[in-house]
Amino acid sequence: MEVKRLFDLLSTHVANNPDKPFISAIEEKKWKHYSYFDIQVLSNKVSQLLINKGITKNDKIAIIANNRAEWNIVDIAAMQIGVIPVPMYPNISANDYSYIFNDAEIKYAFVGDELIYNKIKGLASLKEIFPFDALEDIPALFTILPSEVYLAEIEKRKNEVSDQDIATIIYTSGTTGNPKGVMLSHENIISNINGVKQVTPLEPYKKTFSFLPLCHSFEHMVFYAYVSYGMHIYYAESLDTIGENLKEIKPFCFTTVPRLLEKVYEKIMAKGMALSGLKKRIFYWAIEVGLQYHIEKNNKIRYHIKLCLARLLVFNKWHEALGGEVKFIVTGAAAMQPRLITLFSAAGINIIEGYGLTETSPVLCVNRIDKKMRCLGTVGMPLPGVTINLADDGEILAKGKNIMKGYYNQPDLTAEVISKDGWFHTGDIGKWIEKNGYLFLKITDRKKELFKTAGGKYIAPQAIENKMKESDFIEQIMVVGGDDKKYIAALIVPSFEQLFIWAKKEKVSYHNRLDLLLHPKTIDLFDNEVALLNSNFGHWEQIKKIQLIADEWSVATGELTPTMKLKRKGIAEKYQTQIKSIFK
Repeated sequence: MEVKRLFDLLSTHVANNPDKPFISAIEEKKWKHYSYFDIQVLSNKVSQLLINKGITKNDKIAIIANNRAEWNIVDIAAMQIGVIPVPMYPNISANDYSYIFNDAEIKYAFVGDELIYNKIKGLASLKEIFPFDALEDIPALFTILPSEVYLAEIEKRKNEVSDQDIATIIYTSGTTGNPKGVMLSHENIISNINGVKQVTPLEPYKKTFSFLPLCHSFEHMVFYAYVSYGMHIYYAESLDTIGENLKEIKPFCFTTVPRLLEKVYEKIMAKGMALSGLKKRIFYWAIEVGLQYHIEKNNKIRYHIKLCLARLLVFNKWHEALGGEVKFIVTGAAAMQPRLITLFSAAGINIIEGYGLTETSPVLCVNRIDKKMRCLGTVGMPLPGVTINLADDGEILAKGKNIMKGYYNQPDLTAEVISKDGWFHTGDIGKWIEKNGYLFLKITDRKKELFKTAGGKYIAPQAIENKMKESDFIEQIMVVGGDDKKYIAALIVPSFEQLFIWAKKEKVSYHNRLDLLLHPKTIDLFDNEVALLNSNFGHWEQIKKIQLIADEWSVATGELTPTMKLKRKGIAEKYQTQIKSIFK
């Protein structure tokens, strides 16, 4: 039977494999395992709770929590009776919560903990909040679920849901302006799952690990792709325990964002830098061998022997850190440095980079496991069922069943991004790269982020930033400039883990981070790092001046979106004094 609605994916497994383990999460300091049957029973009870509250088709509810079984239960429970779940990040601002709740007219919310509860409890539209964990005066969700479930009524409401109905509204965090509610139908997301299944080697009953927020369209779609295969999903206990959980679970695959893999790499390099003698020489020799790796080349016996030795002495530890059984890792949301993908690939860890947007359900392109169908530095080939075209100015256009229904309450904005003939304008600039007879898409920048220098030359900041982050000492960077500027400059947040080790080795004394950044030796270090990487660019694209920043940029402090993209306007405003000083 063809599956057309997301909740039907669960029903299929309940009919065929009801007792198979489905979701596992840490509860009361130990793993709690839920079968397909368990999740369906609990979802039905939450559906009944919503029905008892008088909620009807197309009403909206909020889900705000970190990844856990309750999140999925509420998501399924709402969708199967035609109610629209509106997932949100647990760490967005009070203003964003207020805007989304009012815009979507949300009357009921399901939240993970007291912190979130206190953030939203005063919102005017809200009638009731259901916490997953018990609060002082409010019981936990599972303790108040109705004992009587009227399956006939739930089935009746299921039958009234079509694949064209809105399955969820996901508000994009955006780098500017208010969030936009992206309306995704069952057909939108199911079509994306079907495309992913054709090109990704998922396997039934294998373990997978989830820590990216379920409120993001990528992990939300991936969850249902896992369901379609019958995979066993483990949720991270917390972001701080990801490394520990990976070793314990030993997953077959997982999804991530480049920032996390960059953090893994930085820790590995910091440990390498701290070594001494023969161990240090072996470590850096292995890195050098890894950087010479090419997916389809290096078949010469001499290199193969060196690579096998490097894997035996160094890279096997990378595998162990990821659980030891990972067959592939899918990364998206932002560009990953080709240098890092090369190193992980040399270590025998398949990093599959893809691309998409919330508005496209979300995947548009992805590299394949087959080495001939992989091209480092690109986001791969279009997903089956997706058509990609490039406009005259290089903007990436997409068409397919995965394109959103539109922005909630914003028909004019919808018309701006979806043409009358169905092409979605991504706002990203790209180009095609030909390899092995295939065309791979390479993202060069965001259309709105391109700017000209006073000399009339276009600057694509992302390409420069990604190259600069190849330095072990540069953790975060934002290129700055503009029409009235003769050159470009950059704000740089150092990798302090690496910098502290370097300072100790160079006998640089300092009292605090700022003191270290002002030291002449530190300034020379970063000037040299930037100068070395500048050689990859034309004269007009080279960074002429830099300003070192002592505080790491984060979601909590407002410089990054929840998907780790730079909030360029916000960063420029926060550091306007430093930027003015650079161009003075």
